[in-house]
Amino acid sequence: MSPPTLTPYMTFVLAADEYAVEIARVREVIDYQAPTRIASAAPAVLGVINLRGAVVPLIDLRLKFGLPQAQAQRRSCIVVVEVELDGDPTLLGLVADGARQVIELSAGELTPPPDFGAPVKPEFLLGMAASGRKFILVLDITRVLSLSELQAAGAARTQAAGRGRPGS
Repeated sequence: MSPPTLTPYMTFVLAADEYAVEIARVREVIDYQAPTRIASAAPAVLGVINLRGAVVPLIDLRLKFGLPQAQAQRRSCIVVVEVELDGDPTLLGLVADGARQVIELSAGELTPPPDFGAPVKPEFLLGMAASGRKFILVLDITRVLSLSELQAAGAARTQAAGRGRPGS
């Protein structure tokens, strides 16, 4: 019998819970920076940031998950992920309370989320992985970010690029 295939995930904290995203989607983790607001953006799109000349929409997962919004703290960071938008790879920044670690999980270590009590909708999760007495919530990032939010993020990116001031 062959050993189980392990998939690496990057974990981060959001409102005292630990979440994970497939490391293949993560491009980098950067210190938090205040975004340039875009008036027409979806509620969870805080605005855009300038990442070495690239316009990157910033998504607040707290708002997406119905959690109270929080002020950025010393450990707050932005997890830059890559998703597909209209067939093109697109960078998005996810606001997190702090980055944690890289872990490897096999498919057998993921348990289905309960139909009740999880801080996020079960359809947003690939599953949950035990971590001591708590669980890490493993996100399906393509399902977390709805098509309308991705389109709003793309529009925010385009609008900011048109102004020529993505990070000001």
